[in-house]
Amino acid sequence: MAEATENPWLTIVGLGEDGPAGLSAASREAIARAEWVTGAARHLALLGDLTVAATPWPVPFADGIAPLLARRGRRVVMLVSGDPFWFGAGTVVTRHLAADEWIAHPAPSTFTLAAARLGWAIEETACLGLHAAPSERLRAHLAPGMRAIVLVRDGAAVATLARYLVACGFGESAMWVLEALGGPRERVRRTQAEGYDFADVLHPVAVTIEAAGRGPVLPATSGRPDDWFAHDGQITKRPVRALTLSALAPRPGETLWDIGAGSGSIAIEWLLAHPANHAAAFEADPARATRARDNANALGVDRLRVVVGRAPDILAGERPPDAVFIGGGLSDSMVEWLCKAVPRGTRIVANAVTLESEAVLARWHLKKGGELMRIEVADAAPIGTRRGWRSHYPIVQWSVTL
Repeated sequence: MAEATENPWLTIVGLGEDGPAGLSAASREAIARAEWVTGAARHLALLGDLTVAATPWPVPFADGIAPLLARRGRRVVMLVSGDPFWFGAGTVVTRHLAADEWIAHPAPSTFTLAAARLGWAIEETACLGLHAAPSERLRAHLAPGMRAIVLVRDGAAVATLARYLVACGFGESAMWVLEALGGPRERVRRTQAEGYDFADVLHPVAVTIEAAGRGPVLPATSGRPDDWFAHDGQITKRPVRALTLSALAPRPGETLWDIGAGSGSIAIEWLLAHPANHAAAFEADPARATRARDNANALGVDRLRVVVGRAPDILAGERPPDAVFIGGGLSDSMVEWLCKAVPRGTRIVANAVTLESEAVLARWHLKKGGELMRIEVADAAPIGTRRGWRSHYPIVQWSVTL
């Protein structure tokens, strides 16, 4: 952690497109007293002529951290867009500092300004930063009537977003393109995703979306239909997946190890449970590992880390899990390794379909306790001109908290 100073040496100033006119008194004072000011070239231009030394923040962003820290102890102002801690640069910078080294004066965020222009309730609207993230992040929010405010890099990104909405079956969605909000260049234009053709979009730009269309909607509960996941048959089927996620019991901010991930459906649904969750999928088959990664990206959860290799050999050194799912490669040695390696309180869930793997779970249930459950599923199928029950292979599930 950085060495603390007696008083905050860094002031992070949120700046809007209205430049100095929108600054608070505290922000004005910090800039007037500064020995050095830094920020994007656009931000420095908004302030006009400065009487102190000023340096544009470099690209890529990470290259500016070291020069900033080298001025520790001097009076420094860093200019950022709007609210520094809502998809802003503040979080990236302050993780390098002690709590008493910095102070921030936020300005209205683009989300706030966009909602104010349209009269939308922010608490009922999805707010996404897609400057460096794919359009697929929007997938879970696409349902008729749902609203989103999206920050994007430029006009080309707006066009990409419109094409994505059309591809998902939501081409009827209304789109508002909001340029340079809060400043003299502000412009707000409404269009429809399937007819988007603006070629003169100004930076900075945001897009608001009111979803409409007949595209498939991703369910909000675990046990999503199997056809949301590409697979080669190696997938935990929907009813069993719902019971498995229930046993894993994802909580906000937790990490899952998905061993023998197959299509990645368990890890993906774990990530969909909360945006702060993490997951690592371990898969010995490279083709399946690639498919799991593609499934995650398609559903907007690019936080899935896929590791190719055979467990438990590839598990050493991994971030400790809060929960572990064993969907493939189940053995006594695997369970024994986990019981020794993972932290106390870790939840383990394992599914078995063969007699041999059932025997493994029965032995460990006897040793460690927990819950041993047999899951039998049947669905209706034609029998001549009538219908009958078609049974699937039964699944034995062991769940335990170490």
